[in-house]
Amino acid sequence: MTGKIIIISAPSGCGKSTIISAIMAKGDLDLQFSVSATSRSPREGEIDGVHYYFLTEQTFRQHIEKGNFVEYEEVYPGRFYGTLASEIERITSSGHNVILDIDVKGAMNVKRIYGDKALTLFITPPSVDVLRQRLESRATDSADAINERVNKAEYELSFAPRFDRTVVNDNLDIAVKETHDIIREFI
Repeated sequence: MTGKIIIISAPSGCGKSTIISAIMAKGDLDLQFSVSATSRSPREGEIDGVHYYFLTEQTFRQHIEKGNFVEYEEVYPGRFYGTLASEIERITSSGHNVILDIDVKGAMNVKRIYGDKALTLFITPPSVDVLRQRLESRATDSADAINERVNKAEYELSFAPRFDRTVVNDNLDIAVKETHDIIREFI
């Protein structure tokens, strides 16, 4: 049996990582997290193949040329992040379901490649104002950085209608339950 692909996207500050962690911790959906590839150097404590697949920029570019990525992005000049098709194949061919935490453009590309084998799920804040308040309450970013994140979030929110399902994270417990139920129904 081949596993299925669950793709979750959300603007920064919407609770996506928290929701994914809660669902993974529950452990009842046979989900394995997709390990992304990156061209950045490992940070202290990071292990190749566990936290990321650490590739040189040249090797990353060779994988791009060969079409080995289902999605990738050059976040900064020379710094790439992406999902290798072999990672999805490794997990799904062993019968497990794979969960991807990727941006909206990457989600659309993975859905285009895998069609009905993939579920796209978008986590959204109740409103852009609530998102701004959440980012400000973190007190980790400057006002300019928050404005940049909110502007990016507004762009990302325009993709929501193209996703299979949307969950509004107004209450974390409810959002975790809704996301869990949607994934369970899909697999």
